[in-house]
Amino acid sequence: MIQISNEKLTIVVKPLGAELQSIVRNDTGLEYLWSGDPAYWGKKSPVLFPVVGGLKDNTYRYNGHSYTLGRHGFAREQEFTVKEQGPEHVTFSLTDNDATRKVYPFRFEFSIQYLLQDDQLQVTYQVENKDDKELLFSVGAHPAFKVPLVPDTTYEDYYLYFNKEEDAGRWPLSGEGQIELAPVPMLQHTHELPLKKSLFYEDALVFKQLSSTAISIRSRLTPHGLTLAFEGFPYMGIWSAKDADFVCIEPWCGIADNVAATGELEEKEGINRLSPGKIFDRTWTATIF
Repeated sequence: MIQISNEKLTIVVKPLGAELQSIVRNDTGLEYLWSGDPAYWGKKSPVLFPVVGGLKDNTYRYNGHSYTLGRHGFAREQEFTVKEQGPEHVTFSLTDNDATRKVYPFRFEFSIQYLLQDDQLQVTYQVENKDDKELLFSVGAHPAFKVPLVPDTTYEDYYLYFNKEEDAGRWPLSGEGQIELAPVPMLQHTHELPLKKSLFYEDALVFKQLSSTAISIRSRLTPHGLTLAFEGFPYMGIWSAKDADFVCIEPWCGIADNVAATGELEEKEGINRLSPGKIFDRTWTATIF
């Protein structure tokens, strides 16, 4: 486990999957990340790469060949190396290897930097194309935040606050985890989504192109919460395991296959394209209060 801290925050990250394990505010000792209780969901903040969500039949085609790749890709199950570390930052790196090339025929370096600045955690994903052909990929975040956050409050005492008024439908998921072809009404001229556990009984709430660039977890019963800023991420998932005490706010550059997907990686919705030698990066920021 790798721990970094500044005056305001302390975080812990494990090299397996470069997965965040803890976010604590030093002055209160309050933990903001989900416990990872395996009775509900045994992860805390997996990183999604090189796909987000599920592929149709867990399969895609590229350059005339078929490949099998599970939900959310392989990065979360790979051991990352520590590339650089200081008191308030750490960068993890994953490069292609024999195992990855069997399911994803590209050469790449995928780096994840965790940086503390005042009361903020900044998480940067950097993808470098090490190949001599275009790199096709998706990348996304899946942090699970503890709700209720403080004692003597309940899940239903909290709500999500969108920093811009939203009029957005959600895109339902099929039983196989594929995106349906039409949205259903969800957020209607509002900044707020009250949390209740039944919201997630039909899987994640998936949004495309929200107006907002930040979502906060708040309660009128406590001053504590957090704001997750995600400018540059075109897709958003909001999810919890059934009846679990957390909510995931998931900014994505990429999305699950839809029910009509052809299976061709070149045609996949939300796929990112990176020329040889080029670098892609995106940052999300959690402000902890």
